[in-house]
Amino acid sequence: MGEVGAFLKIERVGVPYRDPRERAGDYEEFLIRRSDDELAAQGSRCMECGIPFCHNGCPVGNLIPDWNDLVYRDRWHDAIRQLHATNNFPEFTGRLCPAPCEAACVLEIREGDAVTIKQIENSIIDRAWEQGWVKPLAPKRETGRSVAVVGAGPAGMAAAQQLRRAGHSVTLFERDESAGGLVRFGVPDFKIEKWVVQRRVEQLTAEGVDVRCGVDVGVDLPADELLATYDAVVLATGSRTPRDLPVPGRELDGVHFAMEYLADRNRWVATQTGTATGCEPPPLRGLTARDKHVVVIGGGDTGADCVGNSLREGAKSITQFELLPEPPPSRPDDRTPWPLWPQKFRLSYAMEEARELHVGEQDYSVVTTHFVGDDDGRVRALHYAQAEPAPPFKPVPGTEAEIRADLVLLAMGFLHPEQGLLDKLEIAKDRRGNAKAVKPYTTSVEGVFAAGDARRGQSLIVWAINEGRQCARMVDRYLGTLDASDAHAGAADEGPVGPPQRVGPGVPA
Repeated sequence: MGEVGAFLKIERVGVPYRDPRERAGDYEEFLIRRSDDELAAQGSRCMECGIPFCHNGCPVGNLIPDWNDLVYRDRWHDAIRQLHATNNFPEFTGRLCPAPCEAACVLEIREGDAVTIKQIENSIIDRAWEQGWVKPLAPKRETGRSVAVVGAGPAGMAAAQQLRRAGHSVTLFERDESAGGLVRFGVPDFKIEKWVVQRRVEQLTAEGVDVRCGVDVGVDLPADELLATYDAVVLATGSRTPRDLPVPGRELDGVHFAMEYLADRNRWVATQTGTATGCEPPPLRGLTARDKHVVVIGGGDTGADCVGNSLREGAKSITQFELLPEPPPSRPDDRTPWPLWPQKFRLSYAMEEARELHVGEQDYSVVTTHFVGDDDGRVRALHYAQAEPAPPFKPVPGTEAEIRADLVLLAMGFLHPEQGLLDKLEIAKDRRGNAKAVKPYTTSVEGVFAAGDARRGQSLIVWAINEGRQCARMVDRYLGTLDASDAHAGAADEGPVGPPQRVGPGVPA
């Protein structure tokens, strides 16, 4: 335990951001790291509870009280060993995870008083990189077994790293020009700069993972050849099929899925920063919000990222619509009591910027009825109405209205993984179209496994890393059964206490 009673004497101070007006003018990360003394004080607030509910709130089972205490005691090198024992990429989660661990913190019983776990995590890994403590880890021995991991998002990268450290030969396939998945092409640079992702890709390569970008498995590499070449296959293709909006006028030019816009913007930023890629990127589509009236449909993180990019491009106005009613300002105990993730209102970083610059607004309980276009086939206006408060959220008669719209971005979430590769591999699916696990992370096809959003559906980055790690465990065990002479290579994690014993549902420790 840090300082006895510190949580009674030291106030929580959250993650500081750069001024909204300043950060809206560039694409640099807007998080600010606190001083070591400030972080030590925040770490000392951790009570090291008899039952650390933060462990249950964290999908990767981070040893949170341990590294909070180590930061308090200025033992940063030990802190990163503890952090890496459960999390392959804490700089991803430290920047992008919504921090369900903080929602589950015992101090959060008094709402808004949780230990600032996320900023301490991010500071540990940032300091570790600065000090040169993050190095490639070679396996203790080679097993002679080969694994193909399809999809180089956080789940695929985590699975590839764990399997390589266990001694297997790993090839990581990615159809885009760079590894990172939506962290690379969906999340803007002002939330995570892409050199942060690239250095992890280079670490994988240094550890012996064969990273092959620009390879569309199932097209460039036939499915039957994939199965014949490798002893095991991990599908980590993500949930990339977006939810559409089937209303009149959807076909008009200027109505796009959010990821079409975000990927194009991220690729444009890459041309300005010069961040390395694995192969030649595709030509830019030229989607732009500059001097346009933008409407974003969807109130989640993807919608916020569309708002943030549109603002930085110089949009004339930005309106964000959400179908659901506005959540309450504080935790509703009757719906999401502690330690559950609270369904309450949170002003996004992007809408904070847009309001500060007087170019944006956000509205709830809004349903789009149709789009109207000009004679040239471009969208000109969006017609909407107030939505009923419960499914199916029908329009309320008499509330219809129109708003100018030169660019409409559909950010309503994702349905399931793209079906082509699953069909070619003849993988059984669940009722939502995800790869079905007949045993933990094990698909209906012998030697083929699934992890991340491709298996569980659209979820958080921290769940993707957890799924990649746990799937790697199942693959390692499977490969050990192929030949009795192949002994396990041992634990792949570094850390004073070794790998965590907390595992996913249905997977024995």
